[in-house]
Amino acid sequence: MARPPARRNVDFFCAVVIVGLLAGVAGLAATFVLRYVEHLTYHYTFGALLAGVAASSPVRRVVGPMIGGALAGLGWWALRRRAAVPPLAETIARREPIPRLSWSVDALLQVLLVGSGASLGREGAPRQFAAALGDWGTAWLGRLTTRDREILLACAAGAGLGAVYAVPVAGALFSARIMLRTWHPRALGAALVTSSLAVAVCSAATHDEPILDWPNANLSFELTGQALILAPLAVVVGWAFNRLMAAARPARQMRTWVLVPALAGAGLVMGICSHWWPELPGNGRSILTVGLASGLTLAAAAAILALKPLLTALFLRAGGAGGMLTPSLATGAAAGSLLALTINTAAGTHLHEPTVSLAGAAGVLAVTQGSPIWASIFVWELARPPLWLLAVFLTAAVGAHGLKLLVSGNGATHSG
Repeated sequence: MARPPARRNVDFFCAVVIVGLLAGVAGLAATFVLRYVEHLTYHYTFGALLAGVAASSPVRRVVGPMIGGALAGLGWWALRRRAAVPPLAETIARREPIPRLSWSVDALLQVLLVGSGASLGREGAPRQFAAALGDWGTAWLGRLTTRDREILLACAAGAGLGAVYAVPVAGALFSARIMLRTWHPRALGAALVTSSLAVAVCSAATHDEPILDWPNANLSFELTGQALILAPLAVVVGWAFNRLMAAARPARQMRTWVLVPALAGAGLVMGICSHWWPELPGNGRSILTVGLASGLTLAAAAAILALKPLLTALFLRAGGAGGMLTPSLATGAAAGSLLALTINTAAGTHLHEPTVSLAGAAGVLAVTQGSPIWASIFVWELARPPLWLLAVFLTAAVGAHGLKLLVSGNGATHSG
């Protein structure tokens, strides 16, 4: 005899609440550990990573990331020899069993690597840890279907992302649009509830404040039209970023002792580069911060645009694991800043650098992730500027995504 659907819906609602709360715990844990590792690596107490890197000694800038990379490599060598660490998105989509312990340990090693200065995103760790905790916390609910569990795990991943960046709407849309690729009310509603709960729990660390400080400035609605000029640049940068990461990622997950010297060497290169560009270490928040503060010179923007993706590729090639969202976001922000500075210098105009920087970030993120609506909302929530600027970011993101589809379609037609 079939079980009443109402009972399954009650179980599903209970699971949604549990997943949201546990995702918030995962976000809290990842945030606190990350901050501890950053402070230990660069020997500072208060402020953001950029201030810590800038105030640290030249020796510490080099040695800190190198030691962090070596320790992370040692941990991955021990973990990968004994357990499989499958990709998050593929595991959820295929509805395979969740490796709770290996995902949790892997998430901790990701935080260690990123906190010590690696050019990788920190969002991968809380997504993974939240999914592991969510699977554990809802295992006792026996009336859930396999589709219900797929939705819950995707919601856990998106809620973990939303928690660490205090972006509840973007976290929910990440679950629905990036992980599940659906607008179904059941999935979207569950994603909104879990992401909101996770952000509320993690507000103990984030204080529910945007991670970026938006400068007060008089802005013109003409920026919405000007954002379209970013589309070709965003397509080129996003396409190049994706191709570079695909080429850098090893065909098979590295499991040998080579992980230790390889990641230590990548940390050494990062430390040397940070001597001239202290914005480079970490997931990319420092680049976004400087871009919003109009603190980049033309030469610095060009150097960061080239080095950030190259360093990210270097850590991937060395066997490291981490998120790709914020490195691509930072690369797009550097491209936007470079464009604004170039036009302002050459034509004597006064393009608003912070807006163009974030619009560039939205455009590149739309290209790399294939979801312009999610990219524009994510960028807006990171800084929470005036609401109408969402139209600017959406224009840049949709323009870049549309141009990408147009170019891909023409390429496919030509090759056919």
